[in-house]
Amino acid sequence: MNKPVTRLAPSPTGALHLGNARTFLINWAMARQAGWRVVLRIEDLDVERVRDEGYRDACESLTWLGMDWDDGPIYQRHDLMPYQHAVDRLYGLGLIYPCRASRRDIQHAMSAPHDSDEPARDGRDVRYPGLNRPANGTRTSEAAPILGQPSDAAWRLRVPDGLIEYRDRFHGPQSFDVQGQVGDFVVVAKNGMPGYQLAVVVDDARQCVTHVLRGDDLLSSGARQLWLYRLLELEPIPVYTHVPLVCDGHGRRLAKRDDDIRLAWYREQGIAPQRIIGLIAKWCGIIAQDQPIRPMEAGEFCERFDLATMPRTTVNFTEDEHAWLMA
Repeated sequence: MNKPVTRLAPSPTGALHLGNARTFLINWAMARQAGWRVVLRIEDLDVERVRDEGYRDACESLTWLGMDWDDGPIYQRHDLMPYQHAVDRLYGLGLIYPCRASRRDIQHAMSAPHDSDEPARDGRDVRYPGLNRPANGTRTSEAAPILGQPSDAAWRLRVPDGLIEYRDRFHGPQSFDVQGQVGDFVVVAKNGMPGYQLAVVVDDARQCVTHVLRGDDLLSSGARQLWLYRLLELEPIPVYTHVPLVCDGHGRRLAKRDDDIRLAWYREQGIAPQRIIGLIAKWCGIIAQDQPIRPMEAGEFCERFDLATMPRTTVNFTEDEHAWLMA
């Protein structure tokens, strides 16, 4: 029987922050407890936002915290052919079509905000209203997109009406009306790169990923990705675990652009990684809420982490916690 597989999948679009560290540390701890194989995948297809220093930071920060992996790092941009094969299959099935509508065109066509057509990173967007969608049963007459070649059109996947359901290991049963929430979503961007949803599915399948753990801002992405698994007839279908996000003291989720929550910033200040892990342990319920934070090694975190006792609410990173890290 093949060993279960999970992946650590940082994006080099900036330095990892405390919220990223928490998610990766939980994922790593669950993998090492259960004997899963760990793949390190660098998700570098967002070419406009990727930073050269982000590649180095991704590996160095994980190692600094005490995490390890069994395979990788694997870089998405090194080989676009697996994504091309998936695009060709969707094109052959008549399920994708070119869309030349701009974001402004889409916004003008809608009167109310909905979930973003890509995973939320910096806010909300509008549902794609099908501006360039061919009539049902009509295939596009344009040639299939060639990845790596920019064009004036993105390519979108036809999404049917109805609910897509799955069970999340942390949040339980999930049900999403993908067409109603985001509409037909992008599988090839105008810059010629595969979209996030397609790339994640292709990579997880070819790397035999059986367990995916990430922030619960991506709960709705699970439905989109499961739909792609079905269309592409890919296996294994992973078990999804989505954990609550880490937000700042004002309830805004942490962002890589904020210098004083980046792991690299704390490293530069000479903060020991054990203090970062101790704070994350407090957030994860390893250290009780009525107990003071204390430094902790990655090995102890791994031994003591229990998803079943992890707090189920969003974490707020407070000024007092920042002061403790800097003490």
